[in-house]
Amino acid sequence: MSTPVSQQTIASTGPNAEQIDYWNGDAGGKWARNQDRLDAMLQPFSDAVLKLAAARPGERVLDIGCGCGATTFELAAQTGNALGVDISAPMIARARERAAAMKSAAGFMLADAATHAFEPGSFDLLASRFGIMFFADPVAAFAHLRKALAPGGRTAFVCWRPLKENPWFAVPLFAALAHVPAPEPAVPGAPGPFAFDDPDRFRRILTEAGYSSIGIEPHDALLSMGRDDDPVEAALRQSLEIGPLSRLMADLGDEHRARAADAVREALARHVKDGQVMLGGAVWLVTAQA
Repeated sequence: MSTPVSQQTIASTGPNAEQIDYWNGDAGGKWARNQDRLDAMLQPFSDAVLKLAAARPGERVLDIGCGCGATTFELAAQTGNALGVDISAPMIARARERAAAMKSAAGFMLADAATHAFEPGSFDLLASRFGIMFFADPVAAFAHLRKALAPGGRTAFVCWRPLKENPWFAVPLFAALAHVPAPEPAVPGAPGPFAFDDPDRFRRILTEAGYSSIGIEPHDALLSMGRDDDPVEAALRQSLEIGPLSRLMADLGDEHRARAADAVREALARHVKDGQVMLGGAVWLVTAQA
């Protein structure tokens, strides 16, 4: 008898133990609960990575860091054979619930893609929408994943460009900084949303991991952060619940939290267009071959 998804866990071991802890705590639960809203916001980048992948019927696809499954479902519909893998039990549980409701051919695995023993040569395509930036040792992780690709297999990844090029991150964050403790300076290349913001570094990592024909191109899109009856409040809730700002505000007292929220609300209100809070997002589209 299979284990109910609600009881599945993943051991916090290996090089990515810190990330496993993080994504199986409050962060993973918040992403799972906000799946509909986040998928809608990130749809332009889902579309971009799916176009980049150009998956064909019959291809075997691994969707790395699949989250709640948005791109996995599309890849499965295109190919008939897509497996999503993620370290977050709450998100994998949500993906499986959706798969059952949709009667999707997509499969989902709770595992660390950086270390899981995939069968060599078992995939034709590695795809990822923002699921590759959290490896503690990216060269080792990508080398490990390359072994799972069949000869001539390829990749299609999307990852964030620098914070300053991403207003959807930066606008609420900088609006709040007058009222929250300043974050520790980011360590360049550390696991996190901006691990691969430097394309030259990412190219070196993929080269050292054994990939060839590497392509890294910029791509920009406007993201709808809030489109409810009150789009500013919807965007504010998202900013306070998910992402770097939510971590900075986690330990604030009520008064400072309220002041920060007011500042973020005011900043977001400047970006309402056609009943939505619209802010820019900037990514790298990354391709390579095994």
